[in-house]
Amino acid sequence: MATVTTPSTRRALTPGSYDPITLGHVDVIGRAAALYDEVIVAILHNPAKAGTFTVEERIAFVEAAVADLPGGEIRVEAFAGRLLVDVCRDLDVPVVVKGLRSGTDFAYELPMALMNRHLTGLETLFLPGDPALEHVSSSLVKEVVRYGGDVTGLVPEPVRAALEERLREHA
Repeated sequence: MATVTTPSTRRALTPGSYDPITLGHVDVIGRAAALYDEVIVAILHNPAKAGTFTVEERIAFVEAAVADLPGGEIRVEAFAGRLLVDVCRDLDVPVVVKGLRSGTDFAYELPMALMNRHLTGLETLFLPGDPALEHVSSSLVKEVVRYGGDVTGLVPEPVRAALEERLREHA
């Protein structure tokens, strides 16, 4: 069903590579959906770089992971080779929602948030991550799987199975 938006629709965007989506990402997306009428999960990728999963696979994993979350509508789109502020302007999105696991994340994210605001007035809302998932990142999950570790409870189950198949076959 098509989304009907009005000038009063509260819309936010959650950007990332989502290679792969983790339960930390799902937590932040779900909490954003509780705050906004519409959340756009923007899969940002560099076409010159090979990811673990294709953009199409990432979209499918994200759509499956967020399908049953309560709150506002969640849609997933992919973007390549563009500034985040341009994506948000084209989609009429006034705010980016980012999850923070630690002070290190804040130190990394703050300069980008300030630059985005400088460029177009785009605001960034930082949500503290679930402390139970503070140690979870896409890159760390991939490394653990590559060396035979178990990431059950850190990523959606279909992602775990796909990671094991993809990474262990190349180990």
